[in-house]
Amino acid sequence: MAWVSLVVAGFFEMFGVLMINTLHKNRNWQSLVLLIFGFGTSFLFLALAMKTLPMGTAYAIWTGIGASGGAILGMVLYGESKNWKRIVFIAMVLGSAIGLKLIS
Repeated sequence: MAWVSLVVAGFFEMFGVLMINTLHKNRNWQSLVLLIFGFGTSFLFLALAMKTLPMGTAYAIWTGIGASGGAILGMVLYGESKNWKRIVFIAMVLGSAIGLKLIS
């Protein structure tokens, strides 16, 4: 169950990152509330996961999901560069997260 909580935390981290961009563009209270909700929920699920998982592993995977997910969403939703080098490095981050799961 801790791994599920950690993945959910990562997805809410991605949502929070999207809301940063939305708040930057729209500057309204709804965007701010959604940003706080996204990151707050992310921290809640991360804390739940860390009751069972080692802090280093949980934090590395949570950060990896958030960072690579944010980069992928930027490419898909906002037309950011889809350079093959960028995709290789995103794959390396995801591969590292999977590797940490396999050895934990």
